[in-house]
Amino acid sequence: MQHRRAWALTAATVVLLGTVGIALFARFSNDDPKPAAAPSASSSPARVLVPGKPGESASVTDADHVQPPDASPYNKADVTYAQMMIAHHAQALQMADLVPDRAADQGVKNIASRITAAQGPEIAILRTWLKDRGQPESDPAHDHTTMPGMQSAAALTDLGAARGADFDRRFVTMMTEHHRGALQMVDVLFTSGSEERLAKMAKETAIEQDIEIRRMADLGVS
Repeated sequence: MQHRRAWALTAATVVLLGTVGIALFARFSNDDPKPAAAPSASSSPARVLVPGKPGESASVTDADHVQPPDASPYNKADVTYAQMMIAHHAQALQMADLVPDRAADQGVKNIASRITAAQGPEIAILRTWLKDRGQPESDPAHDHTTMPGMQSAAALTDLGAARGADFDRRFVTMMTEHHRGALQMVDVLFTSGSEERLAKMAKETAIEQDIEIRRMADLGVS
């Protein structure tokens, strides 16, 4: 009976982010991360009854130390990675969408199709990951233009105006830089994140993009 009451309490508890900073993600922004607001002196953390393992007694802890059943812990770096990779992938899709009407090389067209097929679903997964944890899809404090590999608005305009072999060269150069930037972001997550599921997804992203970098190099159009 104690365990049933305890689980009822924890199921109603909202999971709060830990206090882990995002110092390693500061490279993506021109502004230093804003410090978290200090808790009010007039209030204290909610106390939650947490069930112990079979044969063990339940314990009481603060709400911000509780994780929902079957959920691995995550931190601010995990959330930042998911939010920023959504924007990063979105630019890759923007570039890939230009290919069908502008590219001359079939290999470039094939790579663009693979990028669209892979990164569109990955964006959906990252959005779901954030939603399931009560986190927003984006953070106004993030400066997406400073993320590794992000292409400038001027470069995107020039890419859209190019045709044929000129487009192919620009696309391969820009997308290679873009993919290398994504690999840097994955490396930061591996160093500072804590959620195992997100790390596994990031590893798969890194493998995909490393393969595509090598395929673009093999095209010989840059």
